Amino acid sequence: MSVNLRHAAALCVALSLCALLVVPGNFPGLTGEARLTLGVFALAACAWIGTPIDDTYIALGAGLALTATGVISSETLFGTLGDATVWLLICAFVLAAAVTRTGLAGRAAAFLVSGARSVRQLTHLTTAALVVTAFAVPATSGRAALALPVFLALAKVLAGRRRLVVMLALLFPTVILLSAVATLIGAGAHLITVSVLWEATGERIGFTRWLLLGLPLAVASSHLAAEAVLLTTTRRADRRGPVRITAEQIQEHSDKPVTGPLSTDETRCALLLGTVVALWCSEPLHQVPPAVVALTGAVVAASPALGTVRLKDALKSVPWSLLLFMAATMAMGVALADSGAARWLVSGLPVAVPPGLFLAAVIVISTAAHLVLQSRSARSSVLVPLVVAAAVGAGVNPVAAALASTAAAGFCHTLPASAKPVALFAELPGAPTYTPRDLLRLSAVLAPLTAALVLLFALAVWPLLGVPLLKP
Repeated sequence: MSVNLRHAAALCVALSLCALLVVPGNFPGLTGEARLTLGVFALAACAWIGTPIDDTYIALGAGLALTATGVISSETLFGTLGDATVWLLICAFVLAAAVTRTGLAGRAAAFLVSGARSVRQLTHLTTAALVVTAFAVPATSGRAALALPVFLALAKVLAGRRRLVVMLALLFPTVILLSAVATLIGAGAHLITVSVLWEATGERIGFTRWLLLGLPLAVASSHLAAEAVLLTTTRRADRRGPVRITAEQIQEHSDKPVTGPLSTDETRCALLLGTVVALWCSEPLHQVPPAVVALTGAVVAASPALGTVRLKDALKSVPWSLLLFMAATMAMGVALADSGAARWLVSGLPVAVPPGLFLAAVIVISTAAHLVLQSRSARSSVLVPLVVAAAVGAGVNPVAAALASTAAAGFCHTLPASAKPVALFAELPGAPTYTPRDLLRLSAVLAPLTAALVLLFALAVWPLLGVPLLKP
């Protein structure tokens, strides 16, 4: 379908939905505010799907429209920028800038990868290293940029084994995307989910609770994906040969030392990062909010005496566009919940379905949503408010449903344009990389596997960790 035809189709769908909502006789159960909310929501969703307009611009326009029409107050719109989760992400990016400046990530990668003696060991050690980066760098695009030099160094060392290089090129973005669920700061979509749950149910999911629920899923899905990438990209002969990668070989392609004693800056940064992560994980003991811990860490990381990065430089790495998008979509979520639009949307759905079947349907839809909505945050903005409202009506725990939807929406590997990390590793000058056919082959195997794994966790693992399937 051509781009112009897609734009026209999206516009026709949006205008048709708005026309239906304007007629008073249609949908008698809808209030005026709910009609306005659904109209704005429909226009925004169609614009996200069918136009090249920036996602943040669309979200801000939708938030402004809801405010101008009186559906939400200006305090609600602007107050979302002061949400604790937004500050958590800002400070996490400042900490990530300090880590990147010192080169600690390269040292960690060299330490892990240099221990590999076989192709399978190399694959799973690389996977483990990428999972760990979820604690140091927020957002998948930031982690992909941090991991790219490590991949290019490995590609040079393995230049004579092309299939292994292609496998690694596919492994890096795959694990980065699937392991993001490990932490609350792993993706902006997680913060949107937390905000929607807080507004709709009054239940706040903190850093520690998300870590308890998300980290086991991230580890399992990442290593499962590593096996899928290995088996779909390489042949048995490729996997049979030994692998020997030394830290010295990686050092040849790195501008920062990957061996030897830590510098003063590296030592300070490692201690600071370890302290911040430890305080995040021990929140139930000291009751200090994660955003306050992150702000303290960011101030220390950028301080003239103890810091390793200037605050001005660190703030340049913060994705302000993403933060504005999150704030605007949080306001849209408030409008959907408060106006009754979300409840009306799901009121016609069958509620007499088994909870497991309901959850399976949510996971399948969320897994496939990347084919329509390329932005991970946009997918959560559209899906999570509806999933939460539908779960309440079906007697399913809305926390379990929202977490399952968000985790499943992390799969976005079908096309190079489906996610920024996939696009970044799809075109690498001087190194062989994967083709769209490689992505489709992996997606055909990995999509059902990850969906089944999320369902397994929601049905069998998360209830053991305090998130029951049924509504309490």
